[in-house]
Amino acid sequence: MVKKTPLYEAHKAAGARMVPFGGWEMPLHYGSQLDEHHAVRQDAGMFDVSHMTVVDLRGARVKAFLRYLLANDVARLKTKGKALYSCMLNKQGGVIDDLIVYYMDDEWYRMVVNAATTEKDLAWIEQQATAYDVEVAPRRDLAMIAVQGPNARAKALPLLPDAVRECAAELKPFTACTDGAWFVGRTGYTGEDGFEVMLPAEAAEGFWQDLLTAGVAPCGLGARDTLRLEAGMNLYGQDMDEETSPLESGLEWTVSLEPVARDFIGRSPLVVELNSPVRRGFIGLLLEGRGVLRPHQPVFAGEQRIGEITSGGFAPTLGRSIAFARVEMHPGSHCDVEIRGKRVPAQVVQPPFVRHGKACFKPLETE
Repeated sequence: MVKKTPLYEAHKAAGARMVPFGGWEMPLHYGSQLDEHHAVRQDAGMFDVSHMTVVDLRGARVKAFLRYLLANDVARLKTKGKALYSCMLNKQGGVIDDLIVYYMDDEWYRMVVNAATTEKDLAWIEQQATAYDVEVAPRRDLAMIAVQGPNARAKALPLLPDAVRECAAELKPFTACTDGAWFVGRTGYTGEDGFEVMLPAEAAEGFWQDLLTAGVAPCGLGARDTLRLEAGMNLYGQDMDEETSPLESGLEWTVSLEPVARDFIGRSPLVVELNSPVRRGFIGLLLEGRGVLRPHQPVFAGEQRIGEITSGGFAPTLGRSIAFARVEMHPGSHCDVEIRGKRVPAQVVQPPFVRHGKACFKPLETE
């Protein structure tokens, strides 16, 4: 059975085209995916992300538990409200999910996991938590709205409850605060500034309508995908999964192998992979010929097929087609992509492609 978020009726009333996504009925767009994309890059847009699952983790040993569960190290979080992006790995080093975790106090961390992986994530987390006596509580009573863009915080702040507005105004990037009911993080999935607001489900529609009145554009999954691709942000199930490691998914920066004494699930296979003379790489591509880059298109260095695209599409901010690709060897500064049976040249670059509304990609140097 397809689930609906608390904002389902608001989406329908706004004329959204609804599609199934991760077991939920979600808006793809409200008329123009392109306009929604540009609204976020140039002003402010909002996304219903209530399909994602908020999980509260509590207990005296919750920090030790998360240091074992996650590839990134929560010991790096020294300030209350600070957030960390990490992969959660299986014992083979494959990615079960990518997530954000917030340190709220010594016995409470909040985690946000992906919609399509929620049930397997919860089962895995609960299985590992038993030995640490950690309470795992999915917060299905909460909705979540992301407000993103250069004017997003200015438009959203006056609409927040008094009890959380003052602390939200002072948030630094990748931090959060709460009044006990509303939770505001200065985080996002677009490459722009903004907030991700977790709030009681019954308050979601009122906040959404207030944002509409303030001139924040409703945006769907289509714009969310082009924005995150431009921002160099991976999508679970396309750019990484349980068969791929963070090292071959462009996420080596999220793996904390120091201190050596910290063991975490999947560590040993990653150490072996890291020291291997042959391992797959993850590159960005900027199409130089005609066409559109799409997932699974083959990538060639000369006549040798070296990999395939994992995510790709048209980048509205750049007016060009871009992609991520997983490759067996570094192709150098250029490669070819096979599009409908024809080889088309592409420049090899280092993502992200766009941040804060401007192009920012760089040539990817060989090691």
